[in-house]
Amino acid sequence: MFRPLSFYIGLRYTAAKRRNHFISFISLTSIIGLMLGVAVLIIVLSVMNGFDRELKQRILGMVPHATIQGAGPLDDWQSIDAKMQQHPRVLAAAPFIQGQGMVTGGGNVRGVVLNGILPEEERTVSIIENHMVEGSLNDLVSGEFGIIIGRLMAASLRLQIGDKVTVVLPEASVTPAGVLPRLKRFTVKGIFSVGAELDGNYTLIHMDDAAKLMRTGGKAEGIRLLVDDLFAAPRVSQQAAESLGGRYYVSDWTRTHGNLFQAIRMEKTMIGLLLMFIVAVAAFNIVSTLVMVVTDKTGDIAILRTMGATPGRIMRIFIVQGAVIGIFGTIVGTALGVFGALNISAFISWLEGALGHQFLSADVYFISYLPSQLQWQDVFIISGAGLAMSLLATIYPAWRASRVDPAEALRYE
Repeated sequence: MFRPLSFYIGLRYTAAKRRNHFISFISLTSIIGLMLGVAVLIIVLSVMNGFDRELKQRILGMVPHATIQGAGPLDDWQSIDAKMQQHPRVLAAAPFIQGQGMVTGGGNVRGVVLNGILPEEERTVSIIENHMVEGSLNDLVSGEFGIIIGRLMAASLRLQIGDKVTVVLPEASVTPAGVLPRLKRFTVKGIFSVGAELDGNYTLIHMDDAAKLMRTGGKAEGIRLLVDDLFAAPRVSQQAAESLGGRYYVSDWTRTHGNLFQAIRMEKTMIGLLLMFIVAVAAFNIVSTLVMVVTDKTGDIAILRTMGATPGRIMRIFIVQGAVIGIFGTIVGTALGVFGALNISAFISWLEGALGHQFLSADVYFISYLPSQLQWQDVFIISGAGLAMSLLATIYPAWRASRVDPAEALRYE
């Protein structure tokens, strides 16, 4: 005799063709529901992880982790920059001048953020050098009034390398001809693409040119910091400012882009909880399946009881049957989910090309493609939750089977 007996009978009940085809249909839907629930949950959470990763690497790779500024332009920004680079938690520091304005070109106008930088120091705190489509940071030379723009801006204003653009500041200058806006002609020196909203409104110019345009007297407006721990940026920047003495103002990415990051984290949590209900519904179907199987096998249960099977053994038979459904559905669903999470980005890109329509536009969303990052921790949690709910769903039907009275069940057989 095959041992253990409860495992053997449970497997036979699972594989056997039932007289009641409706029970077989319910079993199949339970397995399919569990498979789909687990697979969809893994794929969706992987996509949310991808958005989280892109936010950190792309958006926060371009914008400052933290900045230190004074009440006005920094008189001795070189010494402050040197002190910041000596801080144990600061990986790199670079001076900057930032302002807002408009860029006109090709008959169109676009609002932009102007960033005055020193090319040799900017590459230590920014990822933009790795995303240059044309030109490089070295093309920004003091006095030449060159500008580096994003791919979306270049397409919107129909600009290419070497084209002239006019930068207009929201400040007026009093001249003999009247009050005129402050403006300056720049030459496009480079085009970058990070696949995010920054491609449409982020520009770079040399800090010396920015100082002349914004009249800071050749001084930097602030110091940009790259810290070793992204989430420690508020504390590190505050400590760094206090180490300088004097009165300085600090800002960090949690103030400028923290709402976007928190929204993604909250959406991941809420979507995960909601999709977990799909797995719970599929597990509940196992209860329905086993209850109907117990009703259908009442006579067999009574015979087993008369042959000496204990209530505990009867209970284990149906636990095995429900566990097989749950394990099979969870394993197949996990495999499908992992495969889908690893290939969803390529599939969406292919679908966009086939349909000729872009689902995610950088003009609307902060990235222009669907990212995905599979985290095995999520896979283990989802798979474990699916298995746990499947096993819990078998307890009541199995307990009900163990309570079958042999005499009552065989009375009309």
